[in-house]
Amino acid sequence: MNFTPYQKIKSKRTLAVLAAAAVTGVLSALLADTLKVMTEHYEEHFLEQMRHNNYLIFLLPLLGLSLIHILRRFLFRNKANKGIKEVLDTVNKKGNSLPAYKIPSHYFNGFLTVIFGGSTGIEVSTVVSTAAIGALSSRKAGFLRRYKTDLVCAGLAAGVTALFNAPVAGFLFAFEVFTKRKSKLHSASVITAVLTSSLLTHFFFYKQIFHFNITEWHLNALPSMVILGIAAGFNAVYLTKSVLFFKNLFHSLSNDYLKVIGGALFISTLIFIFPDLYGDGYEGIKSLNDLKPLPVMNVMFPLFLMLILKPLITSVTLGAGGDGGVFAPSLFIGAFLGLIVCVTLNHFFKLDLIPANFILIGMGAVLSASIHAPLTSIFLVCAIADNYVLFIPIVIACLVSKAVASFLFPYSVYTYKAEYGNTSLKL
Repeated sequence: MNFTPYQKIKSKRTLAVLAAAAVTGVLSALLADTLKVMTEHYEEHFLEQMRHNNYLIFLLPLLGLSLIHILRRFLFRNKANKGIKEVLDTVNKKGNSLPAYKIPSHYFNGFLTVIFGGSTGIEVSTVVSTAAIGALSSRKAGFLRRYKTDLVCAGLAAGVTALFNAPVAGFLFAFEVFTKRKSKLHSASVITAVLTSSLLTHFFFYKQIFHFNITEWHLNALPSMVILGIAAGFNAVYLTKSVLFFKNLFHSLSNDYLKVIGGALFISTLIFIFPDLYGDGYEGIKSLNDLKPLPVMNVMFPLFLMLILKPLITSVTLGAGGDGGVFAPSLFIGAFLGLIVCVTLNHFFKLDLIPANFILIGMGAVLSASIHAPLTSIFLVCAIADNYVLFIPIVIACLVSKAVASFLFPYSVYTYKAEYGNTSLKL
């Protein structure tokens, strides 16, 4: 078969784009995996130190937020970090791009936020950093600029893949949240980055975050999954509105020192009373899964408080200058909500529901409603479970929670834009 010169050029460019996507996938995996390993190590270290001296918590958030403020002011020249909203603008608006400084900025700010107790996670920091890697790749050759969106999506999909060892969730996250582009080259670019990221993570960095023993579920539990989905939708909207409210509140404060000191004091006080609120909260999820015996109704008040306080402390963390988002908080809230729903229904209706199932399904349901991405949430939670036993109930809960959240409040923190005079607060 003879190819025309145009076809040859097109073929070479396709191979070049896929090669750039592969490099983006490798670099994104290295960034995500090293950030994950370092954050987990130092978060565990500081948590262990707090067990010996719990008053240490009144120093850690202040130190973390102060370091972030210093880095932003003197190293990054007070350039704003707008998080996922900035990635969305890059993908959907011509001319916008993610500058290279976003890579170290979000990497170090996300790391410092979580290890010093800021009640969020590294997921959004990773997404923005890896998206910036994709944007940087698109600037390395003149013709690659046309494929900026493809490489940005390749980078962020590779980042999510590495964090959770969830290639399908990484692929779907790029399409559900950022772009609906359906070109073959776009899909191939994202798949290439996801595969390279997954391979690198699997062979060199793989570590299961949670260990759920999921073996079965019962058909008579499906109505309970719907109830959990409805409750998850309400909780997700509460989280979203809390973040928007406190972003607005802290935005209105002109004194940066007041933001840092006031935010740190609020965070420290809540963590002093409820240590499970420290950092990404994954230790709290693990403790729920290992909880024996299960709580009974008259001692469940602390679990209910987690549903109220986690959105508040997350919102203050972000408002006071911490780097992160609602990804990890959604998983945390969902785990506690799932256990609460399970214990409540078992107590009043003697249903014999399986707590581990509800913890896991709750995680997916709240995440689905918070980021308006049910498909991503379904496959992410299946990756966390390391099996697809709960696929059907997870699908039901995630779709119900997303529908409820969209009905109550049609925005996520990624898509909401609030006006402040002539400026806008971008989340």
